[in-house]
Amino acid sequence: MSKVNIKYINHEITDSDILYEDNHLIAVNKRAGDIVQVDDTGDESLDDKVKKYIATKYNKPNGAFLGVVHRLDRPVSGVILFAKTSKALERVNAMFKGREMHKTYYAVVRNRPQPEAGTLIHWLVKNPQKNVTKAHDREVIGSQRAELSYKLVGELNGYYLIEVDPITGRPHQIRVQLSTLGCPIVGDNKYGYPRGSLRKSISLHARKLEFIHPIKKEPICIIAPVPQDGFWERFEGMMMGGSD
Repeated sequence: MSKVNIKYINHEITDSDILYEDNHLIAVNKRAGDIVQVDDTGDESLDDKVKKYIATKYNKPNGAFLGVVHRLDRPVSGVILFAKTSKALERVNAMFKGREMHKTYYAVVRNRPQPEAGTLIHWLVKNPQKNVTKAHDREVIGSQRAELSYKLVGELNGYYLIEVDPITGRPHQIRVQLSTLGCPIVGDNKYGYPRGSLRKSISLHARKLEFIHPIKKEPICIIAPVPQDGFWERFEGMMMGGSD
């Protein structure tokens, strides 16, 4: 079977992509297929597109400061936060390191998880040449401990929606840990799903980010609507907290 090569479509950032913004922070609803930071593909990165958006919106001819504080894998959609000042960047980096940022993801799989809720702990080793992560049941040389909690939320036409709360933030963590559970994410043929997606996406969405604002010290909850792709919309009503 010949491999289908889908050309990356570059979308400019517009007001409709912005989930939250103030003087210190900006959160964007990332499209599946966007890269957060520049890589060897040469495709325009999300951080560059957000810089352009800020520079145009606020008439900054010399460009805008933007700090990357976390990443989402290229085929993953959902909320991603950037810092607009160096002070915010320093504080948010410390919050991610201190696990003060609460992230909620949703994944769609074809196999019912057994058990339907639980905690997964693995030691992960990433192969940077192949860009793939392997999960081990115990610590091995060069591994990083990875932990997440999950629960089955609902079922629709043979697809299962799982809510995932990662406690650590390792490369490809949710993808490889759910695959180890016997539940590869729909479209993720890198981690065991039988076929890839023509949209270059996988059914993993970063739904919610909750934290105490690093400058204003008030609680912030940012929710990313699911992609309007004819598939994800069917599951949005099942998601905890709805669209509040």
